[in-house]
Amino acid sequence: MRRAMSRRLPLTPVTTPLSSAQVRARVPLAECTTLRLGGPAARFTRATTAAELVETVRALDAAGDPVLLLGGGSNLVVADAGFAGTAVQVGTSGRRLDPLGDGLVQLTVEAGEDWDSVVAEAVAQGLGGLECLSGIPGLVGATPVQNVGAYGVEISQVLTSIDLLDRRTGRVQQMPADGLGLAYRTSVLKGTDRAVVLRARFALTAGGQSAPIRYAELARVLGVAQGDRVPVDAAREAVLDLRRGKGMVLDPADHDTWSAGSFFTNPLLDDSTLAGVLIRIAERLGPHVDVPTYPAGPGFAKLSAAWLIERAGFTRGHAGHRVALSSKHTLALTNRGGASTEDLLDLAREVRDGVRTAFGVELHPEPVMVGCGLG
Repeated sequence: MRRAMSRRLPLTPVTTPLSSAQVRARVPLAECTTLRLGGPAARFTRATTAAELVETVRALDAAGDPVLLLGGGSNLVVADAGFAGTAVQVGTSGRRLDPLGDGLVQLTVEAGEDWDSVVAEAVAQGLGGLECLSGIPGLVGATPVQNVGAYGVEISQVLTSIDLLDRRTGRVQQMPADGLGLAYRTSVLKGTDRAVVLRARFALTAGGQSAPIRYAELARVLGVAQGDRVPVDAAREAVLDLRRGKGMVLDPADHDTWSAGSFFTNPLLDDSTLAGVLIRIAERLGPHVDVPTYPAGPGFAKLSAAWLIERAGFTRGHAGHRVALSSKHTLALTNRGGASTEDLLDLAREVRDGVRTAFGVELHPEPVMVGCGLG
């Protein structure tokens, strides 16, 4: 990948450390995550503008205080012990549309905006490109870090650039999308503390038509061929219906949505490893089983984590101690009420180890782990 050039933006002066009026102590992080799990943060503050976010993080970094950036908490697993530093909640807002020409518009959105609200507004304005990413919880700033994707679309297909605070230099820079190393559910920012996303820019199409429908299940629901386009509102509603059926649209009354979404990523295997896995699958399930595989670049293929979990013997609703696999989708590990983070991790280990034993495939968690892990 070629080295992308970033553009420095005006440097905001560093302020003094946070005043006590800005900070709350011992805030339970379970209140800030969709899993409703996690111990307290030693300190908690909220930034409502990009300048305030930059100043806050700079001040905490200068003081040597550990920082946990909080968005919507939909992709976060926090240890029962909590976080021994300052949790900074991103509460920034603002959106802007600018014409790009040739039927394209640029949508610029602050990092603290609710992602699905942004998608809904884009659809309402007849802008195509985001509709298949409807119903995904969380904030805009997390989408490029995770290279969020669903139903045949990834952020990498529409993202043009982001503004970020480089915590190593203290400078705010604009970074083009091709400098972020965007790949399947990852980027150069994922799993690091090197930067804070301040805003993101997306290139969308005017005219009311969706991006080409690439996902087979979605195409079937819409009654079109893969590659066809449909009205953006039709695509959004179909995606929302599919996600609701899998417990992937947040509903406080539905414990199947007390999750971090898909807990495991679909495993990527090189061709030689895949051949061995297919032999093990045939030995366990029979030689004529149809194994779903998807191309993932030269020499690689992607398997379905949910398919492997189910064939390893884990059914929907499989229960641990106060936690369970969703009754709607085996990729979601859910808090049934009164659970601890360790309960959740125990269930995740059980599923991971079961798939490894059955098929020799290692599943990797998708959420960000804070103070904990599967070991």
